[in-house]
Parts: sequence; C-alpha cells; structure tokens
Amino acid sequence: MEAFLVSTGIVALAEMGDKTQLLALVLAARFKKPWPIVAGIFVATILNHALAGAAGACVTTLISPQTLRWILGASFLAMAVWMLIPDKLEKEEESKAPRFGVFATTVVVFFLAEMGDKTQIATVMLAARYNAMIAVVAGTTLGMMLANAPVVWLGERVTRLVPLRVVHVVSACVFAVLGVIALWPMLTGG
Repeated sequence: MEAFLVSTGIVALAEMGDKTQLLALVLAARFKKPWPIVAGIFVATILNHALAGAAGACVTTLISPQTLRWILGASFLAMAVWMLIPDKLEKEEESKAPRFGVFATTVVVFFLAEMGDKTQIATVMLAARYNAMIAVVAGTTLGMMLANAPVVWLGERVTRLVPLRVVHVVSACVFAVLGVIALWPMLTGG
C-alpha cells in the first residue's frame, strides 16, 4: 500500500505544470471532447508507466542492492532539482492533427510526450525502490489522472487556481527527502 500511495502522491505533484499536463490542456482546448481525451490519457499512461515499471523492476535484478541504493538516492535528488525547472509545451505538440480521432490522437501524442518525462523516470525509480511494479504503476497512473483529468474538464481555470511554483517546490522537497532517506544508511555507515 505504501508503494501505491507514495507513487500516487509523487506523480500527482510532479505532473503539475509538466509538459504533459500542458498537452492535456491544449488537447482539451482544441478538441473540446473531454471523455475521449481523458480515456486516451489513461490508456497512454498505463502503457507508458507499465513499460517504465517493468524497467524499474528489471533494474533490481541487474544491479546489487547497494549500487541500486546509490543510484536511487542520486536519482531522487536529481529529480528534486529537475522539479524546480518548469516545462513548456513544444510547438510541434500543438500542431498535430487528429488523423485517427480524438482518442487515438491523445493516446499517441500523450504516450510520446511522456517518454523520458519526469513522471516516467519517477515511475522507473519508484518501481526499483519498492519492487512492487503493479502497485507503483497503479499509483503513478492514478497520480497522472488526478493531475490531468481536472485540467481536461475544467481547462485553464484549474491552472490559474493552482500555484505551480509552490507545487514544484513541494515536489522537489518530497524527492529530496526520498533521496536522503535512500542514501542515509550509506552515508552514516548503517
């Protein structure tokens, strides 16, 4: 349960102001069909995060626990810094035409936008940390939906109500604490 709850919270916070959240806003503004967009985000997230979770689970079989702890600690600290750098939506993401309908376009564009994104990397790290791929993928998917579905349905009003800088700082602090927790036994010799 801890893996699920931590994954949900971290990804929901990390997604605030992220390029995929901005993409969700653009898709909602362009197509004005929230249900297929939200369904597309859900499918793309499950696919993307299942791959990321599998990669995280695989890492635990290839790397010693001590080395993995160093990598995870450093990765969480790097994510803390990365959270302080807000994303901007790239022009090419705005210009994609809906050749295959709103749902399919959302799945493809959202899946591609999520590749190498903060939340995908967080999913890899969380799956490696907790060694509970299904709980992590379920949690990160819920976190993505908690952050993106309201944006699709409520649009720009949500992004104006949420102080994104505060959310980024809180997210950075969460990642920093996780990094310190992961590294603490190594640093203190315990």
